[in-house]
Amino acid sequence: MVLTHVHDLDEVAAASAVVFASRYVQEPLPRYELGEKSISKDAAYQIIHDELLLDSSPRLNLASFVTTWMEPECDKLMLEAINKNYADMDEYPVTTELQNRCVNIIARLFNAPVSAGEKAVGVGTVGSSEAIMLAGLAFKRRWQNRRKAAGKTYDKPNIVTGANVQVCWEKFARYFEVELKEVKLREGCYVMDPDEAVRMVDENTICVAAILGSTLTGEFEDVRRLNDLLAAKNKRTGWDTPIHVDAASGGFIAPFLYPELEWDFRVPLVKSINVSGHKYGLVYAGVGWVIWRSKEDLPEDLIFHINYLGADQPTFTLNFSKGSSHIIAQYYQFLRLGFEGYRNVMENCMESARILREGLERMGRFTIISKEQGVPLVAFTFKPGEDTSLAFRLSSELRRFGWIVPAYTMPANLEHMAVLRVVVREDFGRPLAERFLSNVRMALDELDDAAKGGPVPKMRVTIELEPAPRGSGEEALARVVKRESVVAVQRSVSLAGGKTKGVC
Repeated sequence: MVLTHVHDLDEVAAASAVVFASRYVQEPLPRYELGEKSISKDAAYQIIHDELLLDSSPRLNLASFVTTWMEPECDKLMLEAINKNYADMDEYPVTTELQNRCVNIIARLFNAPVSAGEKAVGVGTVGSSEAIMLAGLAFKRRWQNRRKAAGKTYDKPNIVTGANVQVCWEKFARYFEVELKEVKLREGCYVMDPDEAVRMVDENTICVAAILGSTLTGEFEDVRRLNDLLAAKNKRTGWDTPIHVDAASGGFIAPFLYPELEWDFRVPLVKSINVSGHKYGLVYAGVGWVIWRSKEDLPEDLIFHINYLGADQPTFTLNFSKGSSHIIAQYYQFLRLGFEGYRNVMENCMESARILREGLERMGRFTIISKEQGVPLVAFTFKPGEDTSLAFRLSSELRRFGWIVPAYTMPANLEHMAVLRVVVREDFGRPLAERFLSNVRMALDELDDAAKGGPVPKMRVTIELEPAPRGSGEEALARVVKRESVVAVQRSVSLAGGKTKGVC
C-alpha cells in the first residue's frame, strides 16, 4: 500500500531554505507575545544565536567570580544529565549519591568533626544565595526555639555582619524579617572589624556572619579572632551566639593555598559554612553548598519528608525541582582534579593576580586596596587627587576592548571611594593578563588626551584598489592609493555609578 503525505509547499520551502535566504531575515518577529505560527528550527536557532552575539564574551567578564570554562568531557556529562530532575531522588539514586559524596568531600575539606564512616550534614543549593537563606533559617529557628524554651520573646531576631556583605544577606534579612546590623567600614579597613561586630551582638543576635573573601576586595575576615571575642562575650552573658562563614568565594581557595588558616569548623563557634561551587569550585552557574557542623545545628522541624516520588525523601531547600547537571559537574571536578589539581589552579590564579597587581602599580596611577592573601582579584582606585569619575570612565573605556571591569562606590562611610575590580578566574592566564594591562594603558592615554583637548583625534585611512591597465600582464590589484584624514570623534561616557554592592 502506498502512503501519500501532502505538505504545505511554503512550509517545506521555508524549512529547507538557507536561513539567510528565507523570509525570516526580513519579517518582524514577535517579541513580547506568542507568534501565530511556527517557524523552522534552523531559523529559530539562528535568530536567537545571532541576537546573543551582542552579549559580552563571558571569559572577558572580569566582574564575575562565576566559572566560564570547563573541560569538554564535563560539558558532555552536563548535557547528558540535563533532563534529570534532581528532586526525583528515588528515580535517580546515583545522582543523589553523587550529591552526598560532594557534601562529604566539602565537609571534610572544611574540617567538619565527621568520623570515619559518618555522613556529613549538608545540601546542594542553587548558588550561595539559597545556601545562605537555608543557613539563616536554621539559625533563626534554633534561636527561636531557645527563646521559647526560656519563656522569652522571639520576635526581634538580628544578624551582625560587615557592610561589605553580598546583597543576598540583605535579601535574607528582608524576606525573613531579620534585622541586619552592619559594621561600617573605614579608611584602610574594608572588611568587618571583629571587635566592633562583637560589641553589636545582643541577646537577639541569631548569628554573626563572617566573610571568607569579601565581594568588594577579596579579603578574608578574621574568623579566629571573631570566635575568641564572641566566646568571651558568650561566657560573660550566658548567650550562645554562633558564627556562620560565608565562604562563597574563598571556600575553595583557603584549603589549598592557606591550609594553616583557621576559619572553618576548626573554629568552635562556626556552626555552618556556605560555598559556591560555581565560583572557585570550578563549575558553571549555578550550584552552591551549605554544610553544618552537626545534626544538632540543623533543626529537624525545617526538614520535610515526602514520599510521593516513590520513597521517603528528606528535603531542605527553598525550591523543589532543579537540574542534576551541576551536581554531577561538581563531582567530576572533585574526581578529576583532586587536592593537587585544585591547588595548582588556585596557584595559577594567584600568579595571574600578581602579574596584574604589579602591572597596575607600575603605571603609577593606582592604589591597590586588595590584599595579597585572599581571593585572586585586584581591587584598585585612582590615586588621591584624581577625579573620582575616572574610575567609571576607565570602566566604560575598557568595554571598547571587550573587557567588563566593574567600577563601584564603597559602602557606608566610604562612599567617596570609587573602586575598580578585576577577578582572576581559572581561564584568565598570563597572555590575557598582559593583554589587559596593555589595554588599560591605551585607555588611560585616551582618557588623558580627552581631558587635555576635548574630542579624541582619530586617524582614518582610506585604501583604494585600482586595476592594472588592460594587457599589461600585471596583477589585477596593481596599485594602492592611501588617503589619510583626521576625524574628530566625540566620545560620551556614562558616569552612572552609585553603590553596586553585591556585584559577583
